[in-house]
Amino acid sequence: MKTFFHKKSWYKWEVLLLLWMAYLLNQGDRQVFNTVLPAIRDALNLTDTSVGLIATIFNLFYALMVPIGGWAGDRFSRKWVTTLSIIFWSIATMFTGLATSFMWLVILRSIATGGGEALFGPANYSLLGQYHTDTRARAMSIHQTAYYIGVILAGWLAGLIADSLGWKYSFIIFGAAGIIWGILMIIRLKDYPKEEPKEERPVEKKPGFFDGFKTVFTTPTALMLTIGFSGLIFVITGYMTWVPAYLQEEFAQSQAAAGFNSMFWTYVSAFIGVLLAGTLSDKLAARNHKVRMSLQAAGLLGGAVFLFLMGGHPALWLLYISFAGWGFFRAFFDANTYAVLYDVTPEHLHASCSSAMIMTGFAVGALAPVILGALKESMGSLSATFPILAVIWVVCSALMFIVARVRYQKDYDKNHIK
Repeated sequence: MKTFFHKKSWYKWEVLLLLWMAYLLNQGDRQVFNTVLPAIRDALNLTDTSVGLIATIFNLFYALMVPIGGWAGDRFSRKWVTTLSIIFWSIATMFTGLATSFMWLVILRSIATGGGEALFGPANYSLLGQYHTDTRARAMSIHQTAYYIGVILAGWLAGLIADSLGWKYSFIIFGAAGIIWGILMIIRLKDYPKEEPKEERPVEKKPGFFDGFKTVFTTPTALMLTIGFSGLIFVITGYMTWVPAYLQEEFAQSQAAAGFNSMFWTYVSAFIGVLLAGTLSDKLAARNHKVRMSLQAAGLLGGAVFLFLMGGHPALWLLYISFAGWGFFRAFFDANTYAVLYDVTPEHLHASCSSAMIMTGFAVGALAPVILGALKESMGSLSATFPILAVIWVVCSALMFIVARVRYQKDYDKNHIK
């Protein structure tokens, strides 16, 4: 039975706040490494390819662990999966500040931190989706703003701490903040209460480990979403890993300035874009469900235009405009990702389906840091790689427009009409 506490309509917004801040710390934690990457490289005598490999291993291990997070999110308390994961990865982040070699960075950053964060995502989104049904896209959009604010703050603050105290303290301070918030979540966050059945029903079989993968890869709309998500993550991972270093090396910016400028223009625009896209998606989807994926495809196409503009050593002011335009349009994909997935997959498999999509996306995206690091060394500049990233988004956009038109409604009806 639902308790009085859960009947309060405002509690679903408190859940959003708790998960919003956790997600902010999650994304901020990732951006710390990208901001201080040149300092780590120089302090430990690493190459661009080797530091790119650290980020690649992080994303690969994250991808491998996400299915476990999805399986745990569907079988156990989503509250405890999310809260314990934030505490675990925050402890690992603190110890990353004590790393003295490439191998220790791999163990603490790539394996411990990546593994901890992998358990967070599926349960986090599933719990938020349970509390928000008719406000799902709006809640997911607001939740996504934590990502944007987190990388802006982390980019600037991590660089400021590194410039003042050294790069090690950036990890220590961000890790400590995550531990504190995890403890608060233990106190305030509640699992969504199960409804009491009106009549006795057979006990439902708990989801199997591979059920989410089977559902995603046999549902055309979910499969296409996963392909588009993979293209999205590949470009974003490469961008976030290398653009702070690009501004430091090509424009002689400090760690704090590069960390701020590489993220501020992009994610302030994305903040505006995701709120607009979320509200627009909920209104239009009430009449035509497939509009959600069409908005995602339009976002990839618009973002590709600005990726092309980033190539060829543009002036700094044009680069900032391109950052902003890219961020605004990519938000149209972000705002609809989980709303689309949950439209075409069963509710009891939402965490497992999320993990299947996330694993695939991050397995593909994991290749971006080391590939771009190697291309940067061979081509002499990161700017030459931006048109390649743009082509990836154009292809994904075209495929998503087609699937939205011919399959979305069929997959939606299959999931909702019994």
